[in-house]
Amino acid sequence: MQIAGLNNQTVRQHNRRAIMALTWRYKRLSKSQLAAHTGLSIPAISKILDELVGEGKLSHSSENLSSRGINSGHYQIPIDGALILCMDVTPTCIESQLIDAQMTPVGDFSHIKVNAPTPEALLAAIEALWRQQQKCWPGKQINLALGVHGQVDPVTGVSQTMPQAPWKKPIEIKYLLEEKLRVSVRVDNDCIMLTLAEKWQNDSNRQDFCIINVDYGIGSSFVINGQIYRGMLNGSGQIGHTIFDRDGIACDCGRYGCLETVASLSSLKKQARIWLKSQPTQSALDPETISIRRLIDAWHEGDKQTVQWVEQAANAIGLTLYNLLNILNINQIWFYGRSCEFGEKWLQTIYQQIGFTPFDHGDAIRTRQTQIGFGNLTRQQQITGIGYLFVEDALAQA
Repeated sequence: MQIAGLNNQTVRQHNRRAIMALTWRYKRLSKSQLAAHTGLSIPAISKILDELVGEGKLSHSSENLSSRGINSGHYQIPIDGALILCMDVTPTCIESQLIDAQMTPVGDFSHIKVNAPTPEALLAAIEALWRQQQKCWPGKQINLALGVHGQVDPVTGVSQTMPQAPWKKPIEIKYLLEEKLRVSVRVDNDCIMLTLAEKWQNDSNRQDFCIINVDYGIGSSFVINGQIYRGMLNGSGQIGHTIFDRDGIACDCGRYGCLETVASLSSLKKQARIWLKSQPTQSALDPETISIRRLIDAWHEGDKQTVQWVEQAANAIGLTLYNLLNILNINQIWFYGRSCEFGEKWLQTIYQQIGFTPFDHGDAIRTRQTQIGFGNLTRQQQITGIGYLFVEDALAQA
């Protein structure tokens, strides 16, 4: 096995990336602030900054960030770079937010319903939104960053499977949109979108954390040692397709008893419809009009049967997470998705199944014990998360 050492060039490249990453995160930083964050000396910082400014990767402003002492201004990502239109894409809805080169929102957050019976219709809807922004910003390059539900190959930009879609074939989203629009396109799973948002916009996160998205389906994504872990085949995070009940019902993936079949919102809705049709006089809920919104409301109203279904689902999630925690020892978990609207009682049911991991003991690690909670980022922040695909690409080349 070959073990690579760190030569001067490798160390310098690491320091360049650290400075670029800090500037994207904090937007504007002085030399002294960069030195404090990195532990590098002011002369070392100055030399790297001069290089990055010369290459056009950073810009310098004489505006002081502090009124105390001698200040040489601040550094930031050049504002004149390409815009990025960030989208969360499903066959029924597209949410979007335009951001500038500094990853700052520009204009309003958009949520529109779409009707895409075919892949071509979905691509047309994405293109229409992009062209609306192009009219507002004539002559400005607007790249695309897409968070797509279901299984995605982030290298080729192919949507391999998409829940809720009436089609089953893969879509070459990246290739088709780049050919049509002549801009750069990045595509990844919607859980990666949430994880990027947490990684770059939540300073309280540790080096290791996990995002769980419980909505129409159940997805997850892991950050390990500060990096998103995808696996060699980009299959990491398929928590919804872990087997929970070997004798359970068929899942869309082709197996039986996956967690999604017992704990996702689509499974709860299906379970409710079946039961309500067989017990028409036992509930005020209507099987023909039952919706996810109505199930959430029924839970809060204390509907006995709904409470039972939701608690069973939460227990299944908790037991699955217990196994996950013991395997990976990731002890900071944030929940997203419409299931979060079930509230604290739902979360506590999950937490009770986890109890504590075998590693949660001793005063020495009390501050690092398992934390499970709701993600606090706004929906706008969540959508802009997918734009950080461009940031991570740029850092890889810094």
